[in-house]
Amino acid sequence: MKNYLLQSLSKAMFAASVIVAAAFQSNAQTQSAAQQSSPVATAANADRGYLVKVGDQAPDNFELVLDNGKKTSLKQLRGKVVVLQFTASWCSVCRREMPHLETDVWKAYQNKNVVLIGVDRDEPLEKVQKFRQDIQVTYPLALDPGADIFGRFADKKAGVTRNVVIDQSGKIVFLTRLYDVNEFTEMVKVIDDLANKPLLKASL
Repeated sequence: MKNYLLQSLSKAMFAASVIVAAAFQSNAQTQSAAQQSSPVATAANADRGYLVKVGDQAPDNFELVLDNGKKTSLKQLRGKVVVLQFTASWCSVCRREMPHLETDVWKAYQNKNVVLIGVDRDEPLEKVQKFRQDIQVTYPLALDPGADIFGRFADKKAGVTRNVVIDQSGKIVFLTRLYDVNEFTEMVKVIDDLANKPLLKASL
């Protein structure tokens, strides 16, 4: 009788260990699969207050009213590479980045089917015009009353100093936040690659 009980207990313990091992293996496989299916976060698409991500079609249900009186839109600019730079006159990091945008993006690629537009967050026309003169950039700035355009791309509670690079088909291909030299250099490489592809014609 004693041997029988010991054998039964041994079998029960073995069965329990098998169940535990199977459950552990199943859980490990589930975690592994979840890790494999999760996108790898990079400097270009990590969540830094953005509501959009790389690969998304850029929101285009808005008009860009420029500080020179002209109007345009992402729909009008389809076929061009578009860089939207979200900025404001009170932003010190923006002021540090903008001269580099002027030389490395605007001056370098404006004749290569690339459009750079600074979108000034919720400031009146006079202040935006003075801002552009003070910072001495020649690329156009657009007005963004109420940060409505900004709010299509990022949480309104998030900060400016960010660039959204949009390819010829209207898809977002690169996102930046603040001014990081390495990230900025990577962005310029992306713009250069796009600028050297056959492009459709569009006008600002």
